[in-house]
Amino acid sequence: MLGGKRILLGITGGIAAYKTTFLVRLFIKAGAEVKVVLTESALSFVTPLTLATLSKNPVLTSFTEENEEGLDWNNHVDLGMWADLMIIAPATANTLSKMASGQCDNLLMAVYLSAKCPIYFAPAMDLDMYKHPSTKASLAILQSFGNFMIPPGKGELASGLNGEGRMAEPEEIIDFIKLNLSKNLPLQGKTVLITAGPTYEPIDPVRFIGNHSSGLMGFSLAERAVQMGAKVILITGPTHLNIINDGIEIIRVSTADQMYKEAHTYFEECDLAICAAAVSDYRPEMVAEQKIKKEATSLRIKLVKNKDILFSLGQKKSNQILIGFALETENALENAKKKLIKKNLDGIVLNSLQDEGAGFGIKTNKITFIDKNLKIKSFEVKDKIDVALDILHEIVNITYA
Repeated sequence: MLGGKRILLGITGGIAAYKTTFLVRLFIKAGAEVKVVLTESALSFVTPLTLATLSKNPVLTSFTEENEEGLDWNNHVDLGMWADLMIIAPATANTLSKMASGQCDNLLMAVYLSAKCPIYFAPAMDLDMYKHPSTKASLAILQSFGNFMIPPGKGELASGLNGEGRMAEPEEIIDFIKLNLSKNLPLQGKTVLITAGPTYEPIDPVRFIGNHSSGLMGFSLAERAVQMGAKVILITGPTHLNIINDGIEIIRVSTADQMYKEAHTYFEECDLAICAAAVSDYRPEMVAEQKIKKEATSLRIKLVKNKDILFSLGQKKSNQILIGFALETENALENAKKKLIKKNLDGIVLNSLQDEGAGFGIKTNKITFIDKNLKIKSFEVKDKIDVALDILHEIVNITYA
């Protein structure tokens, strides 16, 4: 759910700031990109070097920074526009008051006031400070603005008192954000099966019949589906791509027959299946046990047809939504519509090799989506991660809206 998210973490001057090193690691592990803004007082509790190393991004502390050529401007507007989510942790009583009143005396407050994304804050202070009417008023005002408070925990505080006010643990912050994000996600609770990449059909122990598919389109669909709340089963042919995300189970196969078996194994439990793999239509009838030597002037290989994964799932489906892909070189729309009907699909994604920016081995794609009622919607050339979002939105609109 956090995979691919751009997260801006604001750290203020409280003892709980030490926990943010663990929080950054958890965000990175979840697949997010993290940038950190520190207030001047936070420098007493955690170092920019530590956070820059963990986040793999420079840590910002002020509006300007010196370099060999002079001063660089840290644009708070750009930072606020960059983020998909902003988290302020720890949020001290002083910072909460500034946020509530609109006081802007440091880079973090300027970024907060410029941010257009959802904002979460994790209060952290001593018991009496947390109970003070001014703090309670700040918390109420901030939530009335639409910000999300991550409730503090109870326990021993830095002062030695015991009670409310300690910042939520990093794992609790992650869980809170995930739960909050999941409430209105269109694929929440759905299981999505996706096939991706090429298949390799062996000729001998060294050679194979394959195609140029990189698997990027299928992997992009998997990433976006998780962000929309789904649990994803990704069956992929040979590819160098990988996704580290708790919401995605990756099953790696090589041949069309292996992909057929895995797809049928998991199809029963899925709500939505998207067959984006470029599956070989044929395979060698006989596979040589040893490498074929270069002796004859010609070589004939008899090919036999592979099982049609998409067609077989279309015959088998009950309540599942089934989406296919069509890569065409001629009569694109006509052939895609025939495939949609013949294979009992709910929608089909058409790619044409005649379109610039579409096809195998590149980061962009240009698609046309056709639903089961033969309604057609075309899209411009986009990066495949954005194409994946367009495809999933179309699927949601025709099925879960």
